[in-house]
Formats: sequence, C-alpha cells, structure tokens
Amino acid sequence: MSDIGWGILGTGGIAHTFAKDLIDDGHIVAAVGSRSQGSADAFADEFGIPVAHGSYDDLVADDDVDVVYIATPHPAHADNAELALNAGKHVLIEKPFTLNAAEAQRVVDLAGDRDLVVMEAMWTRFLPHVERIRDLVNRGILGEVREFAADHMQLLSSDPGHRINALELGGGALLDLGIYPVSFASMLFGTPEQVEASARFGATGADAATAAVFRYGDAALAAVRCALDLRGTNTATITGTRARIEIDSVWYAPTNFRVVAHEGHLMEEYKSRVFGRGMQFQAREIERLIEEGLTASDIMPPEESVSIMRTLDDIRARIGLVYPQER
Repeated sequence: MSDIGWGILGTGGIAHTFAKDLIDDGHIVAAVGSRSQGSADAFADEFGIPVAHGSYDDLVADDDVDVVYIATPHPAHADNAELALNAGKHVLIEKPFTLNAAEAQRVVDLAGDRDLVVMEAMWTRFLPHVERIRDLVNRGILGEVREFAADHMQLLSSDPGHRINALELGGGALLDLGIYPVSFASMLFGTPEQVEASARFGATGADAATAAVFRYGDAALAAVRCALDLRGTNTATITGTRARIEIDSVWYAPTNFRVVAHEGHLMEEYKSRVFGRGMQFQAREIERLIEEGLTASDIMPPEESVSIMRTLDDIRARIGLVYPQER
C-alpha cells in the first residue's frame, strides 16, 4: 500500500464510515481534525489515529498529512477545501462537491493553480459493479443508451433541527440523496440540455422530495427521484436499443445487476463481492493520482463535478430552492 497520509476533516457520521473503510483497506490515517478537541480525541481513540487536532487549521498544517478528506456539511465544503489547498494538501471532498456551481468552480480553479488533486467523493463511481457497468456501456453491449431511471428515497429524521432538514446546512433531499442519481446520469450522458423538475417541501423549507427529468439532445432521457421521508425501492435501470441493465437495491452501493436483452434472455448476471461500504475504492484512486503526478481522475473529473453542481443549481431554480447563504 501507499505511504500517503490522510487527514480527516470533520468527525460526523460519514467521516466514521470513510475512516473505517480506509483503515480496513490498509491506508494510513495520519490525523483527524475537528472544531472541538474533545470530538477529535474521541474520533482518534475510536480508530487508533495517532494525532487529533482541535482545529482545521492545525490539521491542514500537519506535515504527515498529504491528502485531506472533507466531511463537513455542504455549505462548508468550499471554505474547507480552500483551506487545505492553500496549505498544499490534495483534497477529497464529500459529495455534493460544494453548495453551488460558483463555489465548485472556485475550488477547481484553486486546485489547478496549486497543481493539486481535488476530487469529489462520489464513491459510487469507483465501485466494482459501476466499473463493470461503464465497461458494458462503453463497449456498446446495450446498443445506444437512451434512458436512465433511478430513485434514492430514505426515511430519515423528521427533527426540524437535524442537518438533513436545516436549510442553513444545505439540507433537503436533493443535495444529500438526489446527488447520486444526478451524478450517475452525468456519467452516462454528460450535461443535460434541458431540465424539468418539481418538488414537495417540508416544514423547514427544505425539499422533502424532488423529481427531475433530463433531456440530452433528441436521443436520451434520464428520470431521477429522491425523498428523505419515504422508503423507496432504490433500484436503477439503464436502457439501450439492444438491452438493459437492472441494478438491484441499493443501486449506488455495492450490489448486483443483470443485463437483459430486449428478447428477454439474460446476458450477464453480476454478483458483488465487496466487503464494507466500499468507500476505499475512491481512496485508491486519489492515491494513484498523487503517486503518478496527475491532478484529475477520468472517473470523477473536477470539471464534471462543476457541471453536476450546475445541474443541481438548475433543478433548484425550477423548484424555487434557495439557501440562506445565497440570498
């Protein structure tokens, strides 16, 4: 394994999941940083991390940290990324990349100026079953891909003070859950030419559910749905002119899929053999980039993250969702 040292910025739930997958996969977690020394100490004790910093400034200044994983709420992503980049650290930013496209472009430009890696932690892109799906699509096994449909619906906290419902923290279904199918559609088709969307709002003003349809020229459509107060099937289908891929629940995590010809026969059945959540694969990719002196991944390029944020901005414009920081 690499001798690259990771710094974990933020100690919330997703940071715990990522740290476990990192350590189980043999990566080096050199330090953790929090705004609270107590929180940093508790996180370090849980995972056996040698250094706990009581500030983000101290974390990014740590000489043993080569790459910083940013696990704070969405509105803090851009500022936290800039802090790390200005300290000379490579950056992996938890999805969504930032709060909006303007912030995303600012971060990408700074990384380019500093000749550093910046990558969105859209871990789904790097999972083995998605790698196989990309291969099948690229080799034309489905024919011309014409449609993608996916939902991401979870029954999450109804507490108005919870992060998922707090507008000031970028709460709502779209940025937390909808980012997955929106990003997957981008992987298949690129940036949509036309976006239509509608939403249902909760008591705090955050979107409780959002549905969107994307058009790509005259040949392709994508339909995505997300909700934070409903349990959905969380399956996905990619349909081409010759065959379709049916991805089991939960489609954005390690799972199985089938390739079914239009005539009805099974062409391939893929069985997942991933242990853990599967967040280690994105870590392997960013370490590869650093070791090879590259600054952008072909799997999750920084400019695509900017494009995805523009699509999310477009959806929000259509449903009338504005965050307090943008007013």
